[in-house]
Amino acid sequence: MEGREGGNGTRLAQRSRFISAVGAGARALADLLLPISCVVCERLVPEGEQGIVCGHCWSRVRELPHPRCQRCGHPLGNYACQWCKYLPPFVRAARSYCWVSPGTGGKIIHALKYSQWRDVAPPIAQRLARLTWPDDVVEERAALVPVPLASSRERERGYNQSALIAGGLCARWHVPLWDDCLVRARVTRTQTELTPGERLSNVAGAFRVRDSARAKLRGAHVVLVDDVVTTRATLGAGASALFDAGSRIISYVTFGRAAAAGDRVQQ
Repeated sequence: MEGREGGNGTRLAQRSRFISAVGAGARALADLLLPISCVVCERLVPEGEQGIVCGHCWSRVRELPHPRCQRCGHPLGNYACQWCKYLPPFVRAARSYCWVSPGTGGKIIHALKYSQWRDVAPPIAQRLARLTWPDDVVEERAALVPVPLASSRERERGYNQSALIAGGLCARWHVPLWDDCLVRARVTRTQTELTPGERLSNVAGAFRVRDSARAKLRGAHVVLVDDVVTTRATLGAGASALFDAGSRIISYVTFGRAAAAGDRVQQ
């Protein structure tokens, strides 16, 4: 795996330098001499396609179906929305692009989160930018705040995947990135290892707001960004810290959302 990823990464760098040096017309030649394999299915990315996830894999991502709840964006079944009742009252809206499982959504996030493929973040942000929001959220959102990693985990990974996604979305929404607001107050266990109940206690009090950020947060409507939402525990803990520090309203946006029992997930 390391050899394949390293080779793909080297080819990406070589392509970029080659095209910059020779000009845009060199792209076709770069496709021939320095082909890129999809980080999900490992097949060669077809000529003319951009990015390191092929179009076929993107087409297999299962977007959340309509109709969706206007507040939380969760697909509606035959009953009233069951997702909203778990959101704190100061959370205005939440949106996600796709189911994290089944399908390729989870594999795309895995490539970004665990396999060092930073170039997956821009196309994720591009898809998040297509999501529709209530008018007041669009008018009021002051900034994007990524969910932070513990310092040790970010040093090990080399980046915060939520910050990469947030940075790409900021450019499309034309709002600032406030990545200096929220920090981890303590190291927590990986949420994927835990039960829903354990996840809540694991992240309780896990975040704090820097004193230097309190002034700009006061009264602001900020959008909290993470790669995936499962039980809402991590986002809820981050939102509580922001609210306690003076933020008036918080909204959530994630690429993936875990399906619960009874959700309509097309196979």
